[in-house]
Amino acid sequence: MNKNIKTAFLLSVIGFGTMALNGCKKDWLTPKPLSIYSPENTLVDVAGFNAALVACSGNLRNEWYGDGSPNISEEIFSEVAVEGTDDKTGPAQNMDQLIRPDANLNSVDFNKIGWYWTQEYVGIREANVIISRLAAATAISDANKNIILGKAYFFRAYDYYRLTQQFGDVPCPTKEYLSAKTDFATVKREVILAKMKADLEFAVQNVPWTADKGDVNRGAVYHLLAKVNLALGLFDDAIAAASAVINQGTYKLMNARFGVDANKANKNVIWDLHRPDNKAAAANTEVLYLVTDRQGTQGAFGGGCQWMRNAIPFASVGLPNIKTPTGKLGMPATQGGALEFDNLGLYGRGIGRCRATPYAYSWIWDDANDLRHDTVSGNWMYMENLVYNDLGLKTSGDTCYGKRFRLFDKGNLLCADTLRDWFPWPHYKLFIPDTENNPQRGGHTDHYVFRLAETYLLRAEAYVWKGDMASAAADVNAVRTRAKCAPYTAAQMSIGTILDERQRELYWEEPRKTELTRMAYIFAKTGQPYNGKTYTLANFSTSNFFIDRVLEKNTFYAKNFVTLHGDMMKISPYHVLWPIPQDAILANTDGHINQNAGYSGAANNVAASDKIVD
Repeated sequence: MNKNIKTAFLLSVIGFGTMALNGCKKDWLTPKPLSIYSPENTLVDVAGFNAALVACSGNLRNEWYGDGSPNISEEIFSEVAVEGTDDKTGPAQNMDQLIRPDANLNSVDFNKIGWYWTQEYVGIREANVIISRLAAATAISDANKNIILGKAYFFRAYDYYRLTQQFGDVPCPTKEYLSAKTDFATVKREVILAKMKADLEFAVQNVPWTADKGDVNRGAVYHLLAKVNLALGLFDDAIAAASAVINQGTYKLMNARFGVDANKANKNVIWDLHRPDNKAAAANTEVLYLVTDRQGTQGAFGGGCQWMRNAIPFASVGLPNIKTPTGKLGMPATQGGALEFDNLGLYGRGIGRCRATPYAYSWIWDDANDLRHDTVSGNWMYMENLVYNDLGLKTSGDTCYGKRFRLFDKGNLLCADTLRDWFPWPHYKLFIPDTENNPQRGGHTDHYVFRLAETYLLRAEAYVWKGDMASAAADVNAVRTRAKCAPYTAAQMSIGTILDERQRELYWEEPRKTELTRMAYIFAKTGQPYNGKTYTLANFSTSNFFIDRVLEKNTFYAKNFVTLHGDMMKISPYHVLWPIPQDAILANTDGHINQNAGYSGAANNVAASDKIVD
């Protein structure tokens, strides 16, 4: 199916879906086809439904791309990062003040909580159109229908999994609506997850094990099923789902050099695994599901991923931020002309939106041989890897020219803004060559959504919940030893250990806040202790694992760090769930959508539904 048909289909789906957001005008009650490419004309054969599935994938993809990409909001509601933008009030730093139901929840300069709410429901709506219309497609065989249905179930379950860990109890539409609907009800989180589990169990019986890279395969479905089972506290089921992937044989951890830089002796398999050209390569047996983005191809994200802009330091800002020991400008704000030492060409130009914490770049690294934190190969970078390159230094004969950056000289701080301008970063993950932006921000690349390393860590987590620490250690060590780390013992296993290993392996891949909240629910449901403390569902918004973990590991929130702009960093227990955007609640004029505890409007809540009713 060509690009125009795919685009027209997506627009038609969005056109029908927006009806519920625009009130009950009579004109909306009788839907009219937008064109010959409306769903009723497009969703008639395998090609048409596959185009619709491509739209689902495209919607999911956008989480990781562009300036101020939505995934930053996941990172900063965790122990691994904070919002580093400190030249204005608005970025999500003091969560108590800025994260409100009626606040700006969808902006590069604030946060992207609202983006998740909107786009995850867009993804659900797209999947529901496929699911609702598939039965009437008489030209498609039952076998092909089951494959398409299984893939649509995957996309819908993915979005509901995320919604229920980000927002908790939420509305749960499971069919296409052709007229305005303003009577949604909040459904219990576990009811939604149980439905998604059943759908995914159908999908794993019908979606093939092998598919084109970027398409849904059975390994990806099982992987998501393992997450849903964990969220439900069904640890044996989670182990079975993860084991189905690990034991099947199609997918294997990449332990040997491969791909475009395989002949570069100074690099290693960790570098190879994250090169843009290698992610979807046939030789890469670790990828379960990825989203694609290639420069010059249909569906490419405008401007590229911009990961370097988002997540590496804002070093190119001139005086007084980065200065030499002699008090001069160390690096020009722009890198025009021929430079002998091209810092921005080597590492990219960051603005420090997603500022890593000491926990992420220092505390968790417990093995000097870990390739994921290796500076010799260039996998990991520090500000001290950059050199003073302002040409004014050279022409004036300043001895600092060409020498490495320094943070201190004779006790004097040489960087005025250490929050935004001075922190280490994983170069192997964030460096994506960029031919569209000068200086480089981050070009086009595919992105791993699921890969086998995480499947091992999901199974390890399930074993920890069950108390089988030996099995948990074996799975963690499958990931650790690939990175040349010494293996852990069973005695070292805990949920904290799992989270540390997830951060080492999955930074910028996993949705960190989602996974922390999922674990917080498990702690509250099981009563298992964390650092000697136990939790309950009854007090979830005031005492939970999420906040204790964040304040334990994220020193910025723990110490209420104050930025140069005068904004305090603060996070509270109720941020374990994000606020339901107020406009969504107000638009639902004939029903009731609950607000999460801790936010204004929660006093009006009613009992969430224990069943899904469309």
